[in-house]
Amino acid sequence: SVRCLYKTILYFPTFEAGRLDFENIEFSREQMLRDTMISLAMRAHQKNLDRLLHIAPDVPDRLIGYPGRLRQVLVNLIGNAIKFTPTGEVEVAVHRIEPAPLTQTPTPTGLRFSVRATGIGIARDKFKAVFDSFSQADTSTTRQYGGTGLGLTISAQLVALMGGCIELDSELGQGSTFHFTLNLPSVSRDAFSHYQSTGRVTGLPVLIAGDNATNRSLLVQMLRN
Repeated sequence: SVRCLYKTILYFPTFEAGRLDFENIEFSREQMLRDTMISLAMRAHQKNLDRLLHIAPDVPDRLIGYPGRLRQVLVNLIGNAIKFTPTGEVEVAVHRIEPAPLTQTPTPTGLRFSVRATGIGIARDKFKAVFDSFSQADTSTTRQYGGTGLGLTISAQLVALMGGCIELDSELGQGSTFHFTLNLPSVSRDAFSHYQSTGRVTGLPVLIAGDNATNRSLLVQMLRN
């Protein structure tokens, strides 16, 4: 495993111009993770991949942080895992760790997010390349799987902007695991009243758009369930 593999921020125009919003709000960790997994379910289903979600029991559900950006990172990492995993499984795990020192959050909670896949794996001497803009570990992967390689670069930047670092543990042919750590404040049940009243949402119209009838039907059934 390589710790804090990518820490430098590449200044894309969106980052440099300050147009990247980071909304620091209360959110439900469980709801955010499950919504993220559901949003990628169809892609995994098309490849017959098992999707696993493991949340350690000591991880608090009520947090203050950047749920929109956190979800963006997870979507990129999970989507990348699905793309490079022909068979097997993709697992997302969250564990509690000691918060980083010198944190200024009032009630710091150190969380380690992991995205593991039984995919093609990455050679150790190519670890840095997967985080470079418009680069992949091997040009043959671009021809076979497509993509520009920007997803991992953007994810690493977002994690860095949220005060964390991203790590990679992989071996060629043995799958890969991407980790990143963040310090997020946890809040009590009373302070999280916004989510206490959140119940099941019903009676709202939903628009499903897509050029594949089978995928549309599958998504309709998922939403009905």
